[in-house]
Amino acid sequence: MNLALASYALWWREQVRFFRQGSRVFGAFVQPLIFWALFGSGLRASFKAPVGGGQMGYLEYFFPGTVVMILLFTAIFSTISVIEDRKEGFLQGVLVAPVPRSAVVLGKVLGGTTLAVLQGTILLALAPLAGIHLTAVTFSEAVALQMVVAFALTALSFCIAWRMDSTQGFHAIMTLFLMPLWLLSGSFFPARGVPAWLGLLMKINPLTYGVAAMRQVLYPGDLEQARDLPPLGVSIAVTLGFAAATFFVASLLARRRGKDGQ
Repeated sequence: MNLALASYALWWREQVRFFRQGSRVFGAFVQPLIFWALFGSGLRASFKAPVGGGQMGYLEYFFPGTVVMILLFTAIFSTISVIEDRKEGFLQGVLVAPVPRSAVVLGKVLGGTTLAVLQGTILLALAPLAGIHLTAVTFSEAVALQMVVAFALTALSFCIAWRMDSTQGFHAIMTLFLMPLWLLSGSFFPARGVPAWLGLLMKINPLTYGVAAMRQVLYPGDLEQARDLPPLGVSIAVTLGFAAATFFVASLLARRRGKDGQ
């Protein structure tokens, strides 16, 4: 009961904090949308679709990756609050409360996950503008997949933010690690035709499987779309494992920080 109440309180705080900051709402949603429109339009003429006989435009190809970009950006913005809470003394107050550290991690991660899925779902509803036909089933499956991907990305961002003492350092890690994680996931360009070393990086990138699962969910039963992508079952299994692993590491880091008194 203590774990559930503590997690709920931190989850609710993240929702209130987010919607009271209009600039965060605007930036986290509009920035990926602008990227989708600008990159999709600018690269449309030079893009050759990996499937469908070259009939797919870049706006359509880039759309699933843009949904994942929104999840990543929201995960980053929501976990910056970990650094801010430490500076303001709020985090220290939470850590001395008689609740498991895993409750603190769960509340923060679920708070960021909820915000990410909410914004990703809004963009997902615009899929017909990219030429992607949605049914109630595919929409529901895509939202469920977003929850897993968003949970994994938020937990990963939490792991990074937990050991950081400044927002500047966190932004540096974001630029050097989190953004390449997204770029090498098949969101921005397909794996077909890339150099061998780059293809290897894409294969070992766990986010690649989340993006691959999103593409296959949005095109159910389309064997042409699934070509060159990992099987859907494998993609979902890797994504679930990614989420479980990042949450485990986040919980472990939270416990260690409490023991060493930092």
